[in-house]
Amino acid sequence: MFTEIVKEPKVSSQRRGPGRPPGRTNQGAAARLRLYNTAIKLIAERGYEATTLRDVAKRAGVSVGLLYRYFPSKQAVVLHLYDELSAEYAARAAEMDTGKWRDRFLFALTTSLQVLNTHRSTLAALVPVLVGDAQEGLFAPATTFSRQRVQRVFHEAVVGATDAPQPEVTTALARLLYLAHLAIILWWLLDKSPRQRATTALVALVKQALPASALTLRLPRVRAFVVAGDKLFRESLFHDDATG
Repeated sequence: MFTEIVKEPKVSSQRRGPGRPPGRTNQGAAARLRLYNTAIKLIAERGYEATTLRDVAKRAGVSVGLLYRYFPSKQAVVLHLYDELSAEYAARAAEMDTGKWRDRFLFALTTSLQVLNTHRSTLAALVPVLVGDAQEGLFAPATTFSRQRVQRVFHEAVVGATDAPQPEVTTALARLLYLAHLAIILWWLLDKSPRQRATTALVALVKQALPASALTLRLPRVRAFVVAGDKLFRESLFHDDATG
């Protein structure tokens, strides 16, 4: 899918000649940010498949060679987006209050929606890639680092809760809550209701259902179901995760 991947030129240790893009300087960082923002906007406008790096370079008013210096492929742009969003999310999720796991899960969920909202149009354009490609989608090896960064938030939401379940259930429950969060995010990206009010209503329903879910988790059969379900998800989706 990423047909525009080229070999990134080697950066010489010699003094930069005329016309060469700057290295790790403020000017270089500013140029990279401008090109990144241009690529993200184009993907949001045209969709992932219809956007080419040549289009990005033309919109930004730079040569294709300069763009390749910073982003040698569209995949590099998308991975940078994942990294940026997951880093911001982890930082904001660190403010999670002490409490029951259901309240901490709701905080993790709503914080995720808030962080992603800025790039909703771009992420909506990426939905076919996120869910439709096993090699380049949400559970691809290249996205493992960003995915695990987000997943750790949900693990901490459960393991650090005042009512954390038994150890053998904690990790399984945290991963299932992470997957539930992904399902709600997908719903949100596809939600065509005004201001995504259907998503707001869905989150409200989840909030109403969580107390009952916490009660049923005390039942041995329910705990066994959670552990068994987690095992299936790990086998099918998390086989590339080092912590899986």
